[in-house]
Amino acid sequence: MLEILAITGPIYFCIAVGFAVTRGGLFSKADMRVLGKFVINLGLPALLFNAVSQRPLREVMQADYLAAYALGSMAMLLGGYAWARYVVRSAPSYQAYVAMGMSCSNSGYMGYPVAMLALGPVAGVALALNMVVENMLKLPLLLTLAEADGSARGHWRKELGQTLARLLKNPMIVAILLGFAYSLSGWHLPGPVERTINLFAQASSALALSVIGGTLVGLQVKGMGRQVASIAFGKLILHPLAVLLVATWIVPVADPQLRLAAVLFAAMPMLGIYPLLAQKHGHEEISAAALLFTTVASFFTLSGLLWLFRHTAFLG
Repeated sequence: MLEILAITGPIYFCIAVGFAVTRGGLFSKADMRVLGKFVINLGLPALLFNAVSQRPLREVMQADYLAAYALGSMAMLLGGYAWARYVVRSAPSYQAYVAMGMSCSNSGYMGYPVAMLALGPVAGVALALNMVVENMLKLPLLLTLAEADGSARGHWRKELGQTLARLLKNPMIVAILLGFAYSLSGWHLPGPVERTINLFAQASSALALSVIGGTLVGLQVKGMGRQVASIAFGKLILHPLAVLLVATWIVPVADPQLRLAAVLFAAMPMLGIYPLLAQKHGHEEISAAALLFTTVASFFTLSGLLWLFRHTAFLG
C-alpha cells in the first residue's frame, strides 16, 4: 500500500498546499484564477505540444484508444443525462450539468500528474487524445444541451456554432494540432526553443494541483448530499467502469499501458471549471459541492484503483 501512497500522496499534498496557502491568505481565490490561466494557456499547451510533437505520428494517433475513451465517456454522459431527466426529473440545463459532472474528467490539472507518476511518458499521449474527446465532442454537446433549456427556437444552433468557434482558439487544441503537424513534418526544434517549451511544460503539474486546492476553499456540501453523492458515484465509479468495459471488450486497446491510462483518466474528478460553466444557468452551488466532495473522495477511489492496477492481471 505504501507504493500506492507514494503515487497519490504527492498529488494530494500539492492540492493540500494550494488549499492551505489560499485559506491562510497567502494567495486569494482571485490569484488561483490567474494561476489557472497560466496553466491553461501556457503550461498545458506546452506539455501537450511536447507529448505529440516528440513522437512519430503513428505512436500518438492511437485510434483504438480514441474510440474506446470516446465511447465509454459518451455512454456515461448519456447515462447521466437520462438519470437526471427520467429519474430526478430536473430542468434540462441541470440534466446537462449532471451529465458533465459524471463524464468530463479533470484530465489536465489532475489526470496527467497522476498518470505520469503511475504510468510514465504514455500519460502525455493519453492526455492529448483525451483533450480531443473532451473539447471536440463532449463539451460542445453538453453546453449545447444546457443552452437548449428554455431557449428561443434555433438559439441552441447558434450556441453550438459559437462553442465550436471558441474551440479553434483554445490554446490546448491549437497546441495539439501544431504538435500533430510538427510530428508529421519530421522537423526538430532549435535547442533554445525546445528548452523554453520544456520549462513551461514542467511548471504545469504542481501548479495545476495547487490551483485545484485553492479553488476548493469556501465550497460547501451542506443540504446537497444525495445529489452530490450521485454525481460523485457516476464520476468516480461508473465512468471508469464504462471506459474499462469498452476498452477491454468492445474496442480493445492493444497497448496495456494505454488501456490503464484510459481507465485512470476516467477515474479522475470532474474538470475544475465545472462550477464556472454551471454558473451561467444557476447551478454553480451544486456543481461546486460536487467538485469538493468528488475531489476528496477520489483520494480513496484512486488509491484503490491503483492498487488494482498493481495486483490484478485483468486490468493489465
